[in-house]
Amino acid sequence: MNVLEEFQVAARDRGFVEALGDEYGEESVLWLRKATQDANTSTHQRLCIDSTLKSATVYWMNVLGKIDSKTFRTAAGLQEWFASHSAS
Repeated sequence: MNVLEEFQVAARDRGFVEALGDEYGEESVLWLRKATQDANTSTHQRLCIDSTLKSATVYWMNVLGKIDSKTFRTAAGLQEWFASHSAS
C-alpha cells in the first residue's frame, strides 16, 4: 500500500468521507470531510491528501471560531494525532 492509500485508510477509519463539489477541482489533491459535525463548533473537519507533496493536512475550527491545521508526512503520524484527539 502506498502512502496516499495509507492516508485514505486512516482518514476513513476515523469517519472521513470524500468531499464532493466543484470547489475541490484540483487533480493532485483529494479532499475529505468528517461525516459528523464537531459538537462544539457545528462544523465538519476537512482533510486534504496531497499526492504531489505526499502529505495530509487536517483543518478544523477551534472553539474561538478560528481555523487550525496540522500537516502529516506519514499515515502513522496522522493516526497518532487522531488517537490523541479522539474526544474532539
